[in-house]
Amino acid sequence: MTKLLDIRNLSVRFSGKRTVHAINDVSLSMEQGETLALLGESGSGKSVTLKTLLGLLPPKRTKIDGSIHVNGVDVLSLKGRALQKYRGGEVSMVFQEPALALDPVYTVGHQIAESVMRHKGVSRENAMSTALDMLDRVRIPSANRRLHNYPHELSGGMRQRVMIALALACRPRLLLADEPTTALDATVQIQILLLLRELQKEFGMGVIFVTHDIGVAVEISERVAVMYAGQIAEEGTTREIIRDGRHPYTQGLLAANLHDVARGARLNAIPGAPPALEERPDSCSFAPRCPRVLQECRAALPPMIEPAPRRRVACLRAEEPVAVE
Repeated sequence: MTKLLDIRNLSVRFSGKRTVHAINDVSLSMEQGETLALLGESGSGKSVTLKTLLGLLPPKRTKIDGSIHVNGVDVLSLKGRALQKYRGGEVSMVFQEPALALDPVYTVGHQIAESVMRHKGVSRENAMSTALDMLDRVRIPSANRRLHNYPHELSGGMRQRVMIALALACRPRLLLADEPTTALDATVQIQILLLLRELQKEFGMGVIFVTHDIGVAVEISERVAVMYAGQIAEEGTTREIIRDGRHPYTQGLLAANLHDVARGARLNAIPGAPPALEERPDSCSFAPRCPRVLQECRAALPPMIEPAPRRRVACLRAEEPVAVE
């Protein structure tokens, strides 16, 4: 059976006054209907990975190596109309800030209908009917009236629901969600997460959910890939990562628990900061911050150890897990 997503040895380099190695030799795969969370600090390469999947990086300053296949289609070879059909048809994206992603001069109904007409070739009347149905599905109250609202007339939570409706209007096989709940308050955040999970099951689509919040990853995903400095540090089922995180970076993320801080405990922060990405790493990128670093870690890139099927850890000490409470 063809995998929904198959990324092999993906590297992304931005050129300009300085060269930035944003993604380095990343390989990931997803099955049909699966939900994968990309977890990591800001600057780890999560959003760049999504934009590469959707072909949104500036071509003149971007060098991409490796391969990306979505449902068997070679994404990096798509150009012109084929790329336009792919975007929104096969793969759609829910952006982090809908106030910037939605066009302020068109009503939300117009924006959803335009996408449906372009990808499905239906009449404007049918496309508006689909737009209304999608607003109902994402539980926007008085959807018929909201159809004619402009983005600035809606609350942040409603704009995010409109973004989800727009992304799902053409029934994509793969949904990319780039921290779509970051700017929302806790109550609305939970509502959006539950809505995404429900629609994912209803439509049978795959979802890649970018987040730096472990609690969100647990709520939304079946599998987790932890990214650091443009590389995959660890990958496994959500249960495996939470109960038995083996990479020191994963363990540091798990230990930095804000719930404990709320109860008066001190935050267990990871010391230091992520490395600059001007040079492609030739040793473990996490070594300067790692409490379990070995001399060998500073000498060469760590091997990707596979302790179980679809379980990967890029660490020399992966067979010596430290229990995380």
